[in-house]
Amino acid sequence: MKRTTLLSLLFVVALTVLISTSEAQRNIQQAHAAPAPVGKISVPCPTQLNDITDCPDTGCGPSLDPFLNRKKNIRSLDGEAESMTIKDIKDLPDPVAGFKIGDTREKLTALGEGKKIVVVANALIARKGGGESCNCKLLSVADADNHIVLVDRVLKKKPGETAKQTLARREADSITAEFSPRVRLDSTNLARANLQPLITANSGVQQIRVTGVLMFDSEHSLGGHLKRHNNWEIHPVLDMDYCPKGKKCTADSDDNWVKLGEEP
Repeated sequence: MKRTTLLSLLFVVALTVLISTSEAQRNIQQAHAAPAPVGKISVPCPTQLNDITDCPDTGCGPSLDPFLNRKKNIRSLDGEAESMTIKDIKDLPDPVAGFKIGDTREKLTALGEGKKIVVVANALIARKGGGESCNCKLLSVADADNHIVLVDRVLKKKPGETAKQTLARREADSITAEFSPRVRLDSTNLARANLQPLITANSGVQQIRVTGVLMFDSEHSLGGHLKRHNNWEIHPVLDMDYCPKGKKCTADSDDNWVKLGEEP
């Protein structure tokens, strides 16, 4: 009886080892046969897609970069913000050597992507966003980005030049910041409706202090180029203050800054 029990036990152990070995071999074969996808991929959209809370952080669509979209869809970031200038952002390399659309982001992290920064700049316009893969092509104001054109210095307008003409002339040397719908779930003040009226009332330029995440828009760097200095962005914006008309505000002081959406 004891001998039978021992043989049964040995048989079970041997069978377990055999199964584990077979599984391991199968996993190795699959890893070699099916390498991790590179470049853009397809992500099906959820059946229920009413607003941004239904959209996965990869976004969705037939051809997207999930690593880039996850960067765009950051909702919050703890820690102190590092002070940067518009010039610092302009000096970052674009394109990034050896980086391709759909790559993982280690090369970009080494250049500073993902760190929390604070920048004092001048906003020339806050544009309405639209449907993109990162927001699952949702079109409502609440579910879309706002694109903000930032420059470092306020330059005098040319004689007879309108604010629209000044924008057209200066945008080629600008940096982009973006309000995003996921951050707006917690910070409803981060909206075009609060920033654009300040820009308009101040003759087409508004000094702001923006806190956000440094991000490289690799898709526009390597594909459809936009009118701006380079493709490093403050994206998403996590907080914003503005300097009321007639006041003096500086990068090294909290004096006179007012949180966007609040009265001075």
